[in-house]
Amino acid sequence: MRLTLGISPCPNDTFIFDALVNGLVDRGDLELTVFHEDVQTLNEWALQGRLDLSKISYGVLPRVAGEYALLEAGGALGEGVGPLLVARPGRAAFDPATMRVAIPGRDTTAHLLFSLAFPAAAHKTFRVFSEIEAAVLAGEVEAGVIIHESRFTYAERGLARLLDLGEHWQAVTGAPIPLGGIVARRTLSPAVRAQLDRLIAASLAHAEARRPILSEYVRCHAQELDEAVMRQHIALYVNGYSRGLGAPGRRAVAKLLEVWRAVNPGQAGALPDVYSAP
Repeated sequence: MRLTLGISPCPNDTFIFDALVNGLVDRGDLELTVFHEDVQTLNEWALQGRLDLSKISYGVLPRVAGEYALLEAGGALGEGVGPLLVARPGRAAFDPATMRVAIPGRDTTAHLLFSLAFPAAAHKTFRVFSEIEAAVLAGEVEAGVIIHESRFTYAERGLARLLDLGEHWQAVTGAPIPLGGIVARRTLSPAVRAQLDRLIAASLAHAEARRPILSEYVRCHAQELDEAVMRQHIALYVNGYSRGLGAPGRRAVAKLLEVWRAVNPGQAGALPDVYSAP
């Protein structure tokens, strides 16, 4: 059985999927064709139904839940892991009515968390996440929402934090932050989806057993090549929720869906059960 898989090149994804992608765990008859793309591209592909198995932002989950089911393993949730709103030093507090802001994709969780904090923002532009710091520094926008490795490098690049959108989410909702999840096409049988969950969990266990070693697969795909930054990234985004959502993770996803309905009232019809299995 050959399936298509889409993950980001970020260290948390390559760390989790290394053993599965590279045959270091027993995959049985499963073969994978792998695509490494930024999360917004993966979100767009999920909306188009292009891949069998994919990382997505939780922000797009309501829009793809009819075709894809959420798996338990492989995702990114947690505390202190949310996107940051940044600007050049000396910038006043963000004014949603007048300031331009760059956001890493319309359907990203970052956009949803930003919208929760600033529902009246009137000047949003959507960029690939790796372009946002440069856009702020060049004055193309007054502020930017940064994710992934940029959490660790924005100060070195001359930017200042205006708001931790993850902290704001946690203060308002009391839930951990659902950033990205793994979805599988619903046309795959429940048995295959359960197998994929087990394989992703086994792949993560293989990587964790090798810590602190960083594999060449992780290194060659990282946007930020500094090893300390790669390790920080993995430590922040790979945690117990990556092994399985569990009850706390499911509560966080339910809260995100509730917020999505509030932010998108025109699209807030009945949603199917987003999960692969009860």
